[in-house]
Amino acid sequence: MARIAELLSAGRTWSFEFFPPRSDAEQATLTRTIHELEPLKPSFVSVTYRGGPESRKRTFDLVTAMLHMTTLTPMAHLTCVGHTRLELADILVEYRKAGVENLMALGGDPLRTGEGRASELGHAIELVELARAVGGFSIGVAAHPAGHPASPSLGADRARLAEKLALADFAVTQFFFEPEQYAALVDDLARRGLAKPVLPGIMPVTSLASVPRMAEMGSPVPGWAIERLGSAAERGGDGGVRAEGIAMATELCRTLLELGAPGLHFYTLNRSTATREIYRALGLAPALSPTS
Repeated sequence: MARIAELLSAGRTWSFEFFPPRSDAEQATLTRTIHELEPLKPSFVSVTYRGGPESRKRTFDLVTAMLHMTTLTPMAHLTCVGHTRLELADILVEYRKAGVENLMALGGDPLRTGEGRASELGHAIELVELARAVGGFSIGVAAHPAGHPASPSLGADRARLAEKLALADFAVTQFFFEPEQYAALVDDLARRGLAKPVLPGIMPVTSLASVPRMAEMGSPVPGWAIERLGSAAERGGDGGVRAEGIAMATELCRTLLELGAPGLHFYTLNRSTATREIYRALGLAPALSPTS
């Protein structure tokens, strides 16, 4: 199994993110998606984690299945929420026993009432420290080009990112839409003496219905992009919106690579079509079947 820090040292990486299925139907969709994306030979893939015993098992099962049954290099997400320090240490040890070497250390969103116990660790940096103590992991952390929604200011968010990235190996950003935000983030870290890789996160807008949800996630779609999508809807309906969203994401990827980004990380939502289309447009993959 490859360590992501080593992959990044060797050159640009291309990676995909999945979430664990919660039903047989979601499992079937994810299985098909993995089958369709595996031929693209991504550098690694990541699996999200929401917190709590049920999500813990789903993430662990998916990560270890990928490790032992596919050619993919998986990275497990882990959050502080809903766990004691001892529980988190146990999870980390189990991952190492299973051969998993790549970890995304996250603070995590607060659990809803009744979903789990109070968290013993309050911030991702504490989880990074714990993973370092366990040993054997290549560790990533999250970055927010526009600042984390819960941060009191952009400056405070960047300062906290610099602290945890100093202990980690790399960062992956939340999705965003304007390359200037990514460039400003990397420049800010450089001024703080940090030159570790920061992978930009990419999520194309494939429907107008997703726009409000993206804003809720802390990455609002900018006005100029909404105008482009609206014009596309007038010309071509839902299909036009999807095509325009793919085009905008492709443009963003090209600009980020021109800026020197160390790779691209695609939020797939457990679907393959959009990612494969962007791959083909960027010349990263051969022509593949258009099925999704």
